[in-house]
Amino acid sequence: MIGALRAEWTKARTTGGTAWLLTGAAAVTIAVSACIAAATHVSTRSGGQDPTRLALAGVYLGQAVIAVFAVLTISEEYGTGMIRTSLTAMPRRLVLLAAKAATTAALALAAGVPAVTGCLLVGRLMLPAAGLDPAHGHPLVSISHGATLRAASGSVCYLVLIALLALGVATAIRDTAPAIAAVLGLLYLPPLLAQACTDPLRRHVEQIAPMTAGLAVQATTGAHSRPIGPWAGLGVLTAWAAASLLIAALLLFMRDA
Repeated sequence: MIGALRAEWTKARTTGGTAWLLTGAAAVTIAVSACIAAATHVSTRSGGQDPTRLALAGVYLGQAVIAVFAVLTISEEYGTGMIRTSLTAMPRRLVLLAAKAATTAALALAAGVPAVTGCLLVGRLMLPAAGLDPAHGHPLVSISHGATLRAASGSVCYLVLIALLALGVATAIRDTAPAIAAVLGLLYLPPLLAQACTDPLRRHVEQIAPMTAGLAVQATTGAHSRPIGPWAGLGVLTAWAAASLLIAALLLFMRDA
């Protein structure tokens, strides 16, 4: 296993696009949060806003870059035929997949921590000017607040789980473009479908869809009124990622390279 981990780390470190994609994921996440914070304005005292959730809104788009990065970690090997070399060097296919999953998760974590930290800083600096400040009944965004710390750590976990979900899908599909389309469709289409439905079907879709369920961890206010609780929602996404990797492992074991 140690040898497989070293090999996967070497691949990731020597691939030119890895650093750019991870840097881009963090940059896009922070930039989107900054744009949303700049466009937000609350003129009256209101308890309906969640400053922490607004600050972390960039994760909604940044996850797409993380997903693309995770897809490319395996699909490029299939595209170039390097997967045969990898399997020759490491015939134990499940060990290879486990090492790739561990490396992908670690790199997603490395991008997720600065991305989420940047979002929180943006929220703390910009949202008070939008009216989301103590004068309007909203606390400043701070990880000293237990719910904010949970939302921040949960958002980092969310990005790691998205990477693992995308890796599993890409391993099963093998081709870059269809795999990216499948992952992004799995993330972004169910929320659109939910909007076209009425309760209770809408609520059920939001409870089982990987993105809407997983991002429930960002809520720091009104959690009781949401379709699913914060940690339960992250648990649903964990189940999606686990199922994706399980299917990928079965197909990798059964099929030829």
